[in-house]
Amino acid sequence: MTEYLPEGYLIDTPKNKFALSSAENLEAAMKNQTILEAKVILCTAKHDLIVDLGCMRGIIPRAEGAVGIETGETRDIAIISRVNKPVCFKITGFEEDRNKRKIAVCSRKTVQEECLCRYLEKLVPGDIIPAVVTHMENFGCFADIGCGISSLLPIDSISVSRISHPADRFKNGQNIYAVVSGRDEAGRICLSHKELLGTWEENAENFSAGETVSGIIRSVEDYGVFVELAPNLAGLAEPCPNLRPGQQASVYIKSLIPDKMKIKLIVVDAFDKETLPKAPEYFINKGHLDFWQYSPENCSKAVFTVFNQG
Repeated sequence: MTEYLPEGYLIDTPKNKFALSSAENLEAAMKNQTILEAKVILCTAKHDLIVDLGCMRGIIPRAEGAVGIETGETRDIAIISRVNKPVCFKITGFEEDRNKRKIAVCSRKTVQEECLCRYLEKLVPGDIIPAVVTHMENFGCFADIGCGISSLLPIDSISVSRISHPADRFKNGQNIYAVVSGRDEAGRICLSHKELLGTWEENAENFSAGETVSGIIRSVEDYGVFVELAPNLAGLAEPCPNLRPGQQASVYIKSLIPDKMKIKLIVVDAFDKETLPKAPEYFINKGHLDFWQYSPENCSKAVFTVFNQG
């Protein structure tokens, strides 16, 4: 696995804790150019980050806070929002503060530049990588794919079952896996997620006709109600009055029809209940995909993804 991981992956590792345990170890980490992580405890009025190194404090000057800060490509909110969260950095030196206490001078930008050059630039469509959800918008979520560098995961690529907002599936700070889907016009990596959550058949194997199971109502139409049984599996229930998207439901499975990729349901009960998103259950979480087919082989409709590296 790459050493350029999303922020938060290193902070509790034995190696990182050892480096932060003494001034001598921090000096060795500087000499060895070791990537470290610590929690930001303060952002100054000048937008310098103060990090808690355990045995002392460290400072990440604003200009060293992120790639693109000096040019304006990255906004200062990217620095400010790191307060109370872990950041990665390398120690570049030591100095004394105004109270004559030793502090470490650190650079997050240096690590990000290395991450871009040595890791992210080498990724190709189909590569499966770890990521951390950083914030969500109606159109998708942004995820840290290495050393605080963000990538967009569009809402329609999160799962096969449609959702109204990424918060239906994720929460901020959540560790996930994603697959590189391509690059935008600026060369930035774009992500997908649904390909890791299993095919129709893989998900349908967990259900049988005659069972009554739990689900989430995702859409109510004149001709029926779409109920999510799993993030990559939904069925159509017969029309039923007074139902709303987002409700929890108990549904009876009438039949599963692989050649049409359909599940026929009857809503037994539905109720309002606010629930936190469950951690994704991945069928794939490492390696590389060239091609992924969601639909069964004998299905009249082919649903697939081709990861084009050209």
